[in-house]
Amino acid sequence: MKSEAVEPQQMVRVLVVDDEPSLQVLLKTVLLKEGWDVVTVGTGAEAVLQAREFRPHLIVLDVILPDIDGMQVLETIRREGNDAMVLFLTANSDVEDRIDGIAAGGDDYVTKPFSIKEVVVRLHALLRRSTVLSPSSKGQLHVGSLELDENSFTVTRGERHVQLTVTEFSLLKFLMSKAGSIVTKSEILKEVWGREEDDNSNLVELYISYLRKKIDADANPMIHTIRGAGYVLKSDIPS
Repeated sequence: MKSEAVEPQQMVRVLVVDDEPSLQVLLKTVLLKEGWDVVTVGTGAEAVLQAREFRPHLIVLDVILPDIDGMQVLETIRREGNDAMVLFLTANSDVEDRIDGIAAGGDDYVTKPFSIKEVVVRLHALLRRSTVLSPSSKGQLHVGSLELDENSFTVTRGERHVQLTVTEFSLLKFLMSKAGSIVTKSEILKEVWGREEDDNSNLVELYISYLRKKIDADANPMIHTIRGAGYVLKSDIPS
């Protein structure tokens, strides 16, 4: 299921989930200035309820909450079919915790303490990857038996339909657009996540592994690691 599409003139809805009232106020004030509709809550239970009723396009989600943690919140709303783009807030800089958050269905993270500007930049990057404000003119990409259709947000390999998240779709689109050429980790981080190089980030490796499990399942591999250089997507049909 892809993110709910809205017309460009429709206001982007953002749900902020954090138990610090001062941070709630600060984030709401800044995000309202972006022209977005913002709802703030302080518990996981409220977050689940607002995800159902408010139907946000973006969620700013603290990992540590007073009742259930942010990862449990995200797992719950994903099961209910909500695929809003999610930015985790975490006070822990440990890489494994970041990976756990992404594996739970999140799309990006910032580590406390953070600058409000960084949060806004991250949210705009997520918005560009989502279908919320996608341009009306889209196309198709073909590499071997692999086909990506932006209009219908579908991916097929041969006769098999491949179900991807928004972030996986964005990553695959970039790899397919550069098919046959090596792309570096820093290029992927910048294009897909809007990030500069981060030696402590395992986002690229994690999502490449996700794609491999879905794209290359029971088939000849198309996504290849070039050790020390990056990744390349190659056709599975001999030329």
